[in-house]
Amino acid sequence: MRVLIVEDENEIVSFIKNGLIAENFAVDSVASGERCIELVSSSDYDLVLLDIGLPGVDGLDVCKKLRDMKKDFPI
Repeated sequence: MRVLIVEDENEIVSFIKNGLIAENFAVDSVASGERCIELVSSSDYDLVLLDIGLPGVDGLDVCKKLRDMKKDFPI
């Protein structure tokens, strides 16, 4: 399973990422909503863990954009 973590706080990213990797998930992470949209446009993910309070474009707007792109993975 491939997971994208969208979080701007490095400690939180490390904690989540290490736990998922220990369970054999493939994990990518980004710190902005803009970068999330770029990655999802060019890669396939099974799950996106999305922070609401992101700098720039907030998580709710990112979620709406992903749904507008017809991405049906869990967020």
